[in-house]
Amino acid sequence: MDRRTLLKSGAALGLVSSVPGYVLAAGSSSGPAVAGALTDLAAVRGDRSPVVIGADALRNLRASLRGRLLLAADPGYDEARQVLNGAIDRRPALIVQPTGAADVCTAVSFASSLGLLVAVKCGGHSYSGQSTCDGGLQIDLGAMRGVRVDPTARRAWVAGGTLLGAVDHEALAQGLAAPLGTVSHTGVGGLTTGGGFGRLARRFGLALDNVTSVDIVTADGTLRRASRDENPDLYWAVRGGGGNFGVVTAFEFQLHPVQRTVIGGTLVFPVARARELLQRYAEVSVSAPDELYVDCFIVQPAQGTPSCGFDICWSGPERDAERVLAPLRKVGTPVVDRVAAINYAALQRSGDVTDPRSQGSYTKSGFTTELSERTIDAILRGLKGDATRNSTVYFQHLGGAIGRVAPDATAFPFRYARQNMMVFSDWKAREDGTGPIAWVREYWKTLEPATRGVYINEMDASDGAAVVNANFLGNYPRLAALKRRYDPANLFRLNANITPS
Repeated sequence: MDRRTLLKSGAALGLVSSVPGYVLAAGSSSGPAVAGALTDLAAVRGDRSPVVIGADALRNLRASLRGRLLLAADPGYDEARQVLNGAIDRRPALIVQPTGAADVCTAVSFASSLGLLVAVKCGGHSYSGQSTCDGGLQIDLGAMRGVRVDPTARRAWVAGGTLLGAVDHEALAQGLAAPLGTVSHTGVGGLTTGGGFGRLARRFGLALDNVTSVDIVTADGTLRRASRDENPDLYWAVRGGGGNFGVVTAFEFQLHPVQRTVIGGTLVFPVARARELLQRYAEVSVSAPDELYVDCFIVQPAQGTPSCGFDICWSGPERDAERVLAPLRKVGTPVVDRVAAINYAALQRSGDVTDPRSQGSYTKSGFTTELSERTIDAILRGLKGDATRNSTVYFQHLGGAIGRVAPDATAFPFRYARQNMMVFSDWKAREDGTGPIAWVREYWKTLEPATRGVYINEMDASDGAAVVNANFLGNYPRLAALKRRYDPANLFRLNANITPS
């Protein structure tokens, strides 16, 4: 790395640990790893062609970081490269763990100078494993975690590597919330830049609809602020364009007053009631008040009893809960009824997986505007049990405030969607996933005609450029032009990748 690059990176602003009021995550690194002997390192460029990183370049990189540079032999390397999906086992050539924006600028400048393949990891929830890579540079934001809440302004400033559970915890303590996702160990960065569906989204919009500004390091290694008034085109693109435009080092969220206690939990029914459950969901999901969020699932486990049910969150007045939930209870007598008054942050943690990397996983998904009898028939006809896999059909509830935003107001164009239909298969991570993956793909062919558009955070890594580009609908031409402006060499390509125009 040359002197100009070092000076440019060192001049970047905003180390998270220096911001007054941030609550830093336990275990955050505050210094570089102990430097061992460095030798030339084999790596790959973005086009997967080989490149050798010289030992001097690695020494300069390590010396310029406040955070850690990890190579394969270093303690912490294996933990850093892991992602949620246990079927993904990739080995980056090197991992940078920044402690703030300056380190991110340094890492991005280094990668850009060599054209390295770059993966960015926040929570590691990408089903297709886009937050890690083989042979490239992984930027692991796990040491950049912190939240500061201003209850008067109803704003939260969130460091780029933060998990959503920390935002829920800090905001709810002030009687406020941001409409983030549904699993507390999800990374705020990937969730928000792609969309961000959650239990409060029907009331307050997607996570990205509540972003008022971001700090983002673009492909040239420059830290930029993007908001309605500053770099407004980048602000538009990063809200729905995913990781295509850079590494977000900080988010500013609008917060909303909420009751700390909601009515939520799960109703589980025998799988024999699956048709009636889907029919009831078809009615309720399009007519529900904004305060009601209800997901629907059918599960065929590898071992155990098949079931179906609803995941519920009612954030309106408690006195109205029984009346609003009555249509869901008409499915029959549940075998499990966990719907009760619960702290909102606790409900957000209720779906957490305690050992996520023990399972391999594969999914297909698509947005729907209705759940027709024809689609219900296809779901029930094709969902079969198998001893080698757990099989699930899941509907996530959309609509409400999400749909009251113009499709070109942000880069997220799918405002028409009422549900997100997903098919999951998971299996023991050490076992071969070929069969489960093949089953999902074949089953999905029977359901895909009922969908229009795919949530970019759930796109298959095998989807070609034409499929990905078309999925941005009418927003694609503007996104392609901005991709060319901010990332013409396509440094940030491990995502739902936009082809620079």
